[in-house]
Order: sequence, then C-alpha cells, then structure tokens
Amino acid sequence: MATVVMCGLSVRSTQAGYVVTLQQVGSNVVATGSGAIDLTGLGGPGSDNQGQSAIEPGSAFIITGPTGISDADSYAGFSGPTSFGLGTGMVTFANSGSGDLVGILGAGALQFLLVPRGYVSGNALSDSSTYNGATFTNLGITPGTYTWTWGTGANQNFTLDAVATGVPDSGSTFGLFLLSFAALFGASRFRSQQST
Repeated sequence: MATVVMCGLSVRSTQAGYVVTLQQVGSNVVATGSGAIDLTGLGGPGSDNQGQSAIEPGSAFIITGPTGISDADSYAGFSGPTSFGLGTGMVTFANSGSGDLVGILGAGALQFLLVPRGYVSGNALSDSSTYNGATFTNLGITPGTYTWTWGTGANQNFTLDAVATGVPDSGSTFGLFLLSFAALFGASRFRSQQST
C-alpha cells in the first residue's frame, strides 16, 4: 500500500491582479497591461492627480496607457521592489499609448499606485504603451518579475514582468553571421587536412 505524504506545500489562492508585460518588439519596447485591482487595504484616493505613460526603472516607476495627461486617483500602502533596473535617472515618456491609465511608483516617500479617476475597485483594466527606438539596456530595465502587494486577496497585487526576449540587434546578427562563417571555414579546412 502506497502512502503519499505532503508537507510544506501550499497553494497560493491569490489571483494575478494587474500585470504589465514589458517586451522588446523589433526596435521598440512595448508595455502591455491588463487585469483588475482590488483597492481594499490601500489608503486613498489622493486628489488632484494626473499622469501620462512613462517609465523610470531606478525608482520602480511605470505608468501605462495614454500619452496625454489624464486625471487619476492615487493610493498608498503597498510594499514591494524599489527598482526594476538601474534606470537612467530621468523619466522617459512613451511615444504612443492607449487604454486605461495605470501606474506605480515603488521608491521613496511618495510611493503611489495610480488608477483612472473614479476607478471602481475590481473592474477590469487594459492598456498599452510603446517606446520607439528603445531597448531594455538604454531604458535601464533589468529583466525579471517584480510584484507589489497590499494584501493576500484576489487582485491585491501589481506585477511587472520584464521579459528578456533575446532578440538580437543588427550588430549581434552580423556577429552571429561572422561566427557561423568562421565555423564553416574551419570545418572545411579541417576536412581538407583530414583527406591529405
């Protein structure tokens, strides 16, 4: 008779909440956000807030959505990373964006979670932003998954998934071509020496 013993295992009941995926897409960096946010346990909303789509990894700052200035509500009381890269020390504004304005600032005394003005807790959010001619390197982004939380319930988290896609730039492509050519040349030379 087989006995199965399970110890130290637990299933996390927390749902995904709001998730932003950052990816290198061709010569651009694209941020795509979706999900819902449960505001329970957060302090706010703050008043007279505005925002627009932008990023600064060194202070764990990202806003996705429209590039024009939009009214927003801010909330505080979460915990999580204070950076998702070295950053540049300067905010980079997106070249284009659409959808709901959603963002987070994880560092410093003025931490905030930003949602559209009048947002109803638990409603679905969706947005995107594009940084033209940008890379993870020049924006200062360190690939990885970063999560800010303010409770254990469903949708009480904001996650940034910075995906390292490994898409080579034109310099890397040329380097791979040269390396392949050298390998082929070496293999043919080795064969000609073996046959003599």
